[in-house]
Amino acid sequence: MSTSWDALGVTDPGRVRGNNEDAFAIDLEAGLLVLADGMGGYNAGEVASQMLVTFLRDELGGWLRQAQAAPAEAVSQAIDICVDNANRAIYDTAENNPRMAGMGTTLVVAVARPDGLWVGHIGDSRAYRWRAGRLSQITRDHSLLQEQLDAGLITPAQAASALHKNLVTRAVGVEPRTELELHFHSWQPDDLLLLCSDGLSDMLPDADIAALCQRHTALEELGQALVDKANAQGGRDNITVVLGRPARAVSDSAPAQRPWWGIGRR
Repeated sequence: MSTSWDALGVTDPGRVRGNNEDAFAIDLEAGLLVLADGMGGYNAGEVASQMLVTFLRDELGGWLRQAQAAPAEAVSQAIDICVDNANRAIYDTAENNPRMAGMGTTLVVAVARPDGLWVGHIGDSRAYRWRAGRLSQITRDHSLLQEQLDAGLITPAQAASALHKNLVTRAVGVEPRTELELHFHSWQPDDLLLLCSDGLSDMLPDADIAALCQRHTALEELGQALVDKANAQGGRDNITVVLGRPARAVSDSAPAQRPWWGIGRR
């Protein structure tokens, strides 16, 4: 069994920045969506984010396409291993190139399976679920701001105007190892998945995102409307949105060409 996807990605540099350090990848056959928001000088953020989405599209996407019948534990392990391998590749590249020292990237990754959806993230790029007229954030930012909110040191109103909202506590590529937060979510045929960089979530409150989800049913229209609204609100950062509807389970005519355990750490 595999899961049929309808998916779309939109990225825009915004109104302030001259370059775009966001990147995304979509593999419909694998049921894979990836979004990354890079950081680092000399355009190294662009290098880190593009390395990450390309690595996961090739390595994780390739594994998923050949492992349609893999059990949930194996899928979870494969996602974790591929992210760990990508982290090491980005870290090693930065270590060996002084112009890229300190580069890194956030990550949000989704993998659709017939029985539900795996969502993993590192940093403050987010995943939302739109279900029956309600928007829910299904990731929790790895950021200094979120830690202060959790500790009760600041209020949500104070957080909205905080100056340090982009300081993340986890990233891909800045240390030899990183920690992926990965959860499994139930999924309904009419649900909508929304992945975004903080260029969207910093510009638009959840109520505005929900209003646009309510207004636009076509993915193309919704993706562009979200980017346009974020730009209208100031567009202070790169804006990337990936939308997906894992619609239904469909039967495969051909068996997997390799066993599900065919992946390993580097």
